[in-house]
Amino acid sequence: MTVADTPVRREGGIGFALLIVLVALNLRAFYTSSSPLLESIRSATGLGFQWAAMLTVLPMMTMGPMSLAGVAIGRRFGERAAILLGLATIAASCASRFFVTGDALPLLLSAALAGAGVGLVQALMPAVIKRNCPARMGIAMGLYSAALMGGGGLGAMGSPWVARLAGAWQAGLAVWALPALLALWAWSRSAYAAPVSARVPGARTDAGWLRCFANRRAWLLAVYFGLVNGGYTSLVAWLPHFYAQQGWSAAQGGAMLALMTAAQLVSALLLPALARGRRDLRPWLALTLLAQLAGFAGLLLNAPAAAAIVVVLGFGLGGSFALCMVLSLDHLPDPAQAGTLAAFMQAVGFMIAALAPFVTGAVREHTGSFGFAWAYLGAVVVLLLPLSWRLDPRGYARATAGLFGSPTSARAVPLGRAAHAAAE
Repeated sequence: MTVADTPVRREGGIGFALLIVLVALNLRAFYTSSSPLLESIRSATGLGFQWAAMLTVLPMMTMGPMSLAGVAIGRRFGERAAILLGLATIAASCASRFFVTGDALPLLLSAALAGAGVGLVQALMPAVIKRNCPARMGIAMGLYSAALMGGGGLGAMGSPWVARLAGAWQAGLAVWALPALLALWAWSRSAYAAPVSARVPGARTDAGWLRCFANRRAWLLAVYFGLVNGGYTSLVAWLPHFYAQQGWSAAQGGAMLALMTAAQLVSALLLPALARGRRDLRPWLALTLLAQLAGFAGLLLNAPAAAAIVVVLGFGLGGSFALCMVLSLDHLPDPAQAGTLAAFMQAVGFMIAALAPFVTGAVREHTGSFGFAWAYLGAVVVLLLPLSWRLDPRGYARATAGLFGSPTSARAVPLGRAAHAAAE
């Protein structure tokens, strides 16, 4: 038996779960760290609101293309080397922020570079998870999503504290190089990444992402994912500043963002676990969308229960992200093909999501308040509700037929069991 024919049939345990968490924690911390420090950054660099939005837009814009390139990079050099490169890029870009002074350009470039590193890691992790946890894919993906969002909460909560302790906002941004280096070390010692030639027995190896451009289901997933995440990117960019306009401190605004992230973490863990074994994820997606709609309405009306509003928003945003990831992976049983579909969804989706903070920032700059921005995001959620019902699991096979060269795709199976079927 050659290396190329060696079955890849592991079921990751606690060690793999810890590795997932450690890697995922680094995929949002750099992204949320700038929002609570926005006033200090703007004061030091002279950034206006629209340019300040680029601190969240640029990472998303580079995440997108790199998510597509990451599939090819992983296939060419192996998952281990590609994810190591992504983590090293995140660490280097965060560390460089310590040396930013009054010029905003290096700060913006570091945001774009970190986004490229994140895109590379995100392109490969879904396939790694599906391959190593075939029977518990939904739960493992929920853990990954929750840790990813938990990293966002750490960035929002920890950056103002570090900046205050060090007496420099740059330190609050640069400190996130440390956990990236830790993840880099842990991943370099792991045995869970597949070698370049590893494949699932009996599965087609043709999983080129270019095929996704001609598939309507791939585009539906990408647009849906992008619109869902537009609310998250906008809130990361502007929620602390929204409360700063009401007289709150940077630490208090960051705490609200962290609270929202904590709610995201809980729902990202809870909803995939509750939905495990069920074919149809649409009712669960509708639940998360209704929670988002209620949260944006609360912001629009400036309801007094601020903590409750951000918790409801976080529940909706976290659950929808995790369920979208599971949804894309559950379309196809082969980890490589499912990972490619998920990478395409993320690539196009993140570029769509990147536009949201830019639009809401422009609205804020021209109107002087965030009211119209929250109304816009609520309207997007209303449009997503009927779109959700097109994601009928009975149509998975038909929607993905011929996507990667096969005449028919695998039948739709319950959450977490598609990957299990591929391993048997």
